[in-house]
Amino acid sequence: MAGATERGPVYIGGASGALNDSEIAVPGLLRADKLDYLIFDYLGEAAMGLFAHLKRMNPQSGFLPDFVDLHIGPWLTELKARGIKVVANAGGLNPEGLAALIRERGRAQGIELKVATVTGDDLIDRAAALSAGGLTDMYDGRPFPATGISSLHVYLGAFPIAAALNAGADVVITGRVVDSALILGPLIHEFGWGPADHDLLAGGTMAGHLLECGAQVTGGTFTDWRDVPDWAEIGFPIGECHADGTVVITKPPQTGGLVSVGTVAEQLLYEVGDPQAYIVPDVVCDFSGVTIDQIGPDRVRVAGAKGYPPPATLKLCATIDAGWRSIALIPVIGIDAVAKAERQAAALIRRCTRLVRERGLGDYTRTFVEVIGTEAGYGPRAQALAPREVLLKIIVDHPQMAAALLFGREQTTAIMNMAPGTSIAPIIAAPRAQPLTDMVFGLIGRDGIVPQVAIDGVAVPFTDPVVPGFDPAAIVPPAPPATPDAGADAVPVPLIRLAFARSGDKGRLFNVAAIAREPRFLPWIRAALTPQAVADWYRHSFEPGAPGHVLRYDAPGCHAVNLIVDEAQGGGINLSPRLDPAAKGMGQHLLEFPVPVPPALAAELAHGLLGAAK
Repeated sequence: MAGATERGPVYIGGASGALNDSEIAVPGLLRADKLDYLIFDYLGEAAMGLFAHLKRMNPQSGFLPDFVDLHIGPWLTELKARGIKVVANAGGLNPEGLAALIRERGRAQGIELKVATVTGDDLIDRAAALSAGGLTDMYDGRPFPATGISSLHVYLGAFPIAAALNAGADVVITGRVVDSALILGPLIHEFGWGPADHDLLAGGTMAGHLLECGAQVTGGTFTDWRDVPDWAEIGFPIGECHADGTVVITKPPQTGGLVSVGTVAEQLLYEVGDPQAYIVPDVVCDFSGVTIDQIGPDRVRVAGAKGYPPPATLKLCATIDAGWRSIALIPVIGIDAVAKAERQAAALIRRCTRLVRERGLGDYTRTFVEVIGTEAGYGPRAQALAPREVLLKIIVDHPQMAAALLFGREQTTAIMNMAPGTSIAPIIAAPRAQPLTDMVFGLIGRDGIVPQVAIDGVAVPFTDPVVPGFDPAAIVPPAPPATPDAGADAVPVPLIRLAFARSGDKGRLFNVAAIAREPRFLPWIRAALTPQAVADWYRHSFEPGAPGHVLRYDAPGCHAVNLIVDEAQGGGINLSPRLDPAAKGMGQHLLEFPVPVPPALAAELAHGLLGAAK
């Protein structure tokens, strides 16, 4: 293992931000001359319920073969020849099964691969004890369920991954590890960082957080999307990671996309709560003072992460069987399309409710209607529209599959016996019932968690070296800028003229970060985006009876504010019936927020002198 003063940059390619990410990532990244690792993040929280369902149907499953078939299988020979190692959490609920498949695919290509696994995250055998012990949800205090749990996993850290690499692994397959550990593990291995190197571990976690979502840091989902060339061949990111904890984000030559201060800043705060307390198993990170600098075309240097000792607890996530769902997507065309769609939805729900009652199945637990094309998600800010083409979306939930299947079949009859102009959507070819999963998050003492490392099925001795000791009192919030006064003649301008924004879900809440396009804009942005004003902006999104709770955090290093909006996700990504269950559009909503500024600045923005979006 190279010492920190001896090793040059480590080049890590972020090849996947989710289990369904594009197969163009690996061949694009292989265009780079320098590449030491490919990392693949497969395990968003919503994926664990899917993997549990797959494993119930086939005990040999619990992972997606796509990882081999699409992502690394075609490139194993080149990866081996170039010495590029792979780290992925694609193992899901069966890392050993996926590891065996990778070895088999390698032998079929005439190569021998040392494939390691990191396990110990699966706590399903402890579910009853945790429930009986009074564990509650870390966000809303719900009791931990005693029945119906389909998966239960604790988030492991980076040191087991480093141990697998120390043992000579070509490929490391994990179950549930914290996403950024996929990058931090290789950096611990390469630079020899220890568990007390908190600032360095925070820097490696920062690099991991930037790389883990693939092309989201190279122009994907960027506010100024018109500035991003060639989505079709977008380049996935490469992190040039340094022993001092800094990273340069770039991308391979001759690929699309964009690496800019804006694209990187958006990803830095994506799905982050308090930027001063980004908690992972190995360290508590302070990103509030992180600086982001453009140092060349498609090259951005990120520095300034600080670290504190990790906490005594680890996060765990349980997925819970929550019944069945059927979704109807029905095109409705012509005069009065909206009224026809609304009447059709009511009629279908009334008909199917009667039919399930007659079968003794009981009522649907949820019915939800959205007429897509009417800006339903904008609530009171929806523009008055009279579209002649809409997509009627109806969702019904029920504890029993039979009731969901009944609706799935019956909704197709609308084309023949309901509104004129009703057509058919491809959804009819999809399954007419799908399993629903809820999620509960908790905290568990880390001293009872035993990560296990094996290479080619042989155990690698491993003792977690991490020593907890986080003291929340060590965090001192940064001083906010003075609140400016735009004066009586202030002019409101949309936030998009002043800021970039990105949002993302975390269970039943979401975050949205507003990053000033220029540092001088931050005081005006912060003055406008008060917690109360933001709560009022999203008021129509909150759950019935929810108080509309919003927290605001400062990140002065990148001239941003980060907003946490609670109980506004319709039950979370797995359960929400809304058009945007992943909260990807919440930042888009906020970009229309009116920010009062002095008339001179408003005129400057209006004339496009800053190059901002109009």
